[in-house]
Amino acid sequence: MIKTSYVSRTVSELKPSGIRRFFDLAANLEGVVSLGVGEPDFVTSWGVREAAINSLEEGYTSYTANAGLMELRQEISGYMKKQFAVSYDPQNQIIVTVGASQALDIALRTVLNPGEEVIVVEPCFVAYAPLVTMAGGVPVTVQTSKENDFKLMPEQLEAAITPRTKAVLICSPNNPTGTQLGKSELAALAEIVQKHDLLVLSDEIYAELAYDEKYTSFAAIDGMLERTIVINGFSKAFAMTGWRLGFVCAPTEISEAMLKVHQYAMMCAPTMAQHAALEALKNGMQDVEDMRRSYRGRRNYIVKSLNEIGLDCHNPGGAFYAFPSIEKTGMTSMEFAEKLLTEELVAVVPGDVFGESGEGHIRCSYASSMEQLQEAIKRMERFMKKYSRY
Repeated sequence: MIKTSYVSRTVSELKPSGIRRFFDLAANLEGVVSLGVGEPDFVTSWGVREAAINSLEEGYTSYTANAGLMELRQEISGYMKKQFAVSYDPQNQIIVTVGASQALDIALRTVLNPGEEVIVVEPCFVAYAPLVTMAGGVPVTVQTSKENDFKLMPEQLEAAITPRTKAVLICSPNNPTGTQLGKSELAALAEIVQKHDLLVLSDEIYAELAYDEKYTSFAAIDGMLERTIVINGFSKAFAMTGWRLGFVCAPTEISEAMLKVHQYAMMCAPTMAQHAALEALKNGMQDVEDMRRSYRGRRNYIVKSLNEIGLDCHNPGGAFYAFPSIEKTGMTSMEFAEKLLTEELVAVVPGDVFGESGEGHIRCSYASSMEQLQEAIKRMERFMKKYSRY
């Protein structure tokens, strides 16, 4: 008879992903139109797949260097310079990781001492706070609001800083809101970061999916290159979610320390996926542009349609998520999502799984075909006619 749990308190107290709960519910129902999955509906381009196949046929099945193929790191360096005007040395400032999630994990484990605080901007990806906790840190949430289009205000950041604050974790364009911070807005936040000598962990996985203005990397803001850790990868922009390949760029001292964590935890990213990513960077940018154009059209459609059926929705600047308010129904986010799924077979994600400030909203992914989006809107309009109080 086991009298005590063998599971650590840290892990046992973590909440399971609220997103996965709705995926599981939807999987058991027939005829569901899903707006829940945060994943491109495009198949990885043939040239990228062929590069992976060729690498296997040519026998590239061994480990690579811990930091990744040098040729791939060189391509990443060139990509970051060309696309975002930031310079990183492929020798000691870039690590190829198993997805952007692992990049964020090793970054947090590298920079945090026990008890140090990380400011987490909500609503946010469900993994942020748990990753901070598992790294021994303390997540301190700052709640943004629809009145400001879910943008972090400088005064909010300033108010959240304590003597224990080590870093700020920001995602732009944001998951789940799609909100993108412009250059002037990043600069205002950077002044506070520098004033308090903080680090920034900038999740830029959606950087290529910016629709209305040129994307600005936090690292490109004056004075921020030496205090920013950039998290990025191939999942979203190149439709390579299942390949599990990301990368992290950071100042040399931090990057070399992260490499130690990466060495012991993961050894290296999958070799064939690295060869595929190399092809994606060399010859896949037109595919990225084509996908971005398609997403932009879908964004325009779903935001206009949601507003027309009574679900007030701000215009997201990037990613592939709309985050409409469901307050007109008087329901909680969870109640709305459950009823919509069971009554109309439309799967969305309740906003509260992304933090308290997400309550009163739902996340709708428009990484689905236009036909699916149109069907979802038709069903949601029928639902709103039954439950809207206005």
